[in-house]
Amino acid sequence: MKESTERILQKARDLGASYADVRIVRGESESIEVKNGNVDALASSTNRGFGVRVIVDGAWGFASSFTVTDEEGDRVATEAVRVARASARLKKENVELAPVEPAEGRFESAWKVDPFEVPLEEKIGLLLDADKIVRQQPGIKISQGSMNFWRTEDTFASTEGSYVEQVKIESGAGIEATAIEEGEIQKRSYPASLGGDFATLGYEFIEDMDLTAHAEQMAKEAAELLRAEQCPSDVRDLVLDGSMLALQVHESCGHPIELDRVFGMESSYAGTSFLTTDKLDNFRYGSDIVNIVADATVPGGLGSFFYDDEGAPAQCVDIIKDGMFSGYLTSRETAAKMGWRSGGAMRADGWNRIPLIRMTNINLLPRDWRLDEIIKDTKKGIYASMVSSWSIDDKRLNFQFGTEAAWEIVDGALGRMFKNPTYTGITYEFWGGCDAICGEDEWHLWGVPNCGKGEPMQTMHVGHGVAPARFRNVRIGVME
Repeated sequence: MKESTERILQKARDLGASYADVRIVRGESESIEVKNGNVDALASSTNRGFGVRVIVDGAWGFASSFTVTDEEGDRVATEAVRVARASARLKKENVELAPVEPAEGRFESAWKVDPFEVPLEEKIGLLLDADKIVRQQPGIKISQGSMNFWRTEDTFASTEGSYVEQVKIESGAGIEATAIEEGEIQKRSYPASLGGDFATLGYEFIEDMDLTAHAEQMAKEAAELLRAEQCPSDVRDLVLDGSMLALQVHESCGHPIELDRVFGMESSYAGTSFLTTDKLDNFRYGSDIVNIVADATVPGGLGSFFYDDEGAPAQCVDIIKDGMFSGYLTSRETAAKMGWRSGGAMRADGWNRIPLIRMTNINLLPRDWRLDEIIKDTKKGIYASMVSSWSIDDKRLNFQFGTEAAWEIVDGALGRMFKNPTYTGITYEFWGGCDAICGEDEWHLWGVPNCGKGEPMQTMHVGHGVAPARFRNVRIGVME
């Protein structure tokens, strides 16, 4: 493999590239879906290809191919140089890259049980067992479950001397129960909505979920929502469970810190950011207890790796420190504009895509509360669980989120269940109202395998470590 990458890089040099890198990627995936006692979908795929990035005359060029041969390597390198020269005719400024130490080595993520070696019958059987328990509960009309697995082998090499091989395995699963009555539909999920939970681990992660043990309670709550009261419209304290808070972090903290959005280099798909560079180190993002990091080094995180797709090492970067905005997700190019080194956040979702700044694991650091203590300390509030819907403006300021279910909190005790709960706010005001965060025992690193960005859109795997937290004086429900 090294001989192939060196040939491609030398070809790019010979054609005038001042910088070049090549990524050779082999991917394998498997997905299983069951619905109402039957296998609804089963798919597996493998793909292999390579992409070449170059800088010529101060501009980027990129080309790729699914045929990994010496002849095709020469052709793709030539095409990337041609694209760069054409781009240079319209450039506003030369591309400059922050320095990075050349990296070399082979790295593998940790797993105990390779999911691709687990018999398909065993995986399907586990989903069908949970599905059967769900269907036995009154009022449930639709039961669903899914598993997803990925293996990625990535080789990166650059004209600066880097040569890195990385192998990672990712796994995830989830189940859902949908109750229907007189035209009304309610749903509950486990362990999270939107397909469940995911991690850079093996099949042991699925086994630890214990899907069958949680299927009955999940289904009962879905049926109870049909008879629950509508979520009231009010201003109350809001306690979010971990899976919902993970989305809150993703949308209102993760996306606005992508420095390419701030510079307007990426805006057409999902907007820009309110976090302009003048706010760095002098803008209060949240309360004093809010500390958020972008950590690509945490074991098992779906946003964890060893080196990004520019050869920058995985790092832990402060984003919010004691409530103050303190950092961005950066690439070598955007870091150079700030006079920094890259924070190692450039990734592509395949060999035929150019890397973009992407979230790693955007984690809200734990404090020292317990969830039961937060509930007891809340006089009038709402405890909301799991994502149902989300909406946020293109600068990541104004948002409205819906959750699957909520429970009233009165004088320190959980009370009535509410259906169709929603809450709304302005990002920095919402985080400014955070006054309680649970500790390490209730902190969990949630995996999100479907973060979209770019055109053509790239779907990235990211993570969010959070523990349940309370936010004061939040607008709940649809306000009149």
